[in-house]
Amino acid sequence: MSSKGLDHYTYRVTWSSEDREYVALCVEFPSLSWLASAPDSALAGIRKVVAGAVADMKGNGEVPPAPLAEKHYSGQFRVRIPPHVHRALALEAADQGISLNRLASAKLTR
Repeated sequence: MSSKGLDHYTYRVTWSSEDREYVALCVEFPSLSWLASAPDSALAGIRKVVAGAVADMKGNGEVPPAPLAEKHYSGQFRVRIPPHVHRALALEAADQGISLNRLASAKLTR
């Protein structure tokens, strides 16, 4: 993976009240983090840690996770819910004259 590929990972920097420093995270590598006194330093730190993790994975013949930004989504996923919730949603959809799928989609996008 090129350094450009590392740029496609999802990074987040936030303040940690507990640590009294900025903590940087990478969504694709949830076990990694980096603390620093400034946000830009935290971001630089996590990027180096991720680069090292990717290099280690490749060195061991492992495939690093794909950046979320480069994944393709079908627009479909399955959700398991209790039967009584399924029934209540089906009744609500019928009352509104819409499909259960449309009702669930509307509730998820609120």
